Amino acid sequence: MLAVALFGFAGFACLCLAMEKHYKVLLGAAPAAMRLRVLRIGGCLLLLLAVYLAVHNSGWAMGLVELFAVLMAGVTLWVFLLPFRPRLLLRLVGLSLVLGPVLAMLPE
Repeated sequence: MLAVALFGFAGFACLCLAMEKHYKVLLGAAPAAMRLRVLRIGGCLLLLLAVYLAVHNSGWAMGLVELFAVLMAGVTLWVFLLPFRPRLLLRLVGLSLVLGPVLAMLPE
């Protein structure tokens, strides 16, 4: 379940960074159009991976409920930390991209 939360958090982070305004605030530079496209695609793929893991682990009914619960928790964290601690968010995204695959490979 934690892997689902981490992949969902990273997916929403990529989608957030795919917006030019947030990209400039977090990384301090203007993004290239290709980089924004890669971030959008990467964010969607990470969210699809989170859906797959949730459904695979808990079935369609409970998997989707758990998925939306952890996604909303991650988005809430993102929304409240973005104005105050943007650099901390970048560290959390990096951590989630490292720990997510490791936790996904562990047996439950």
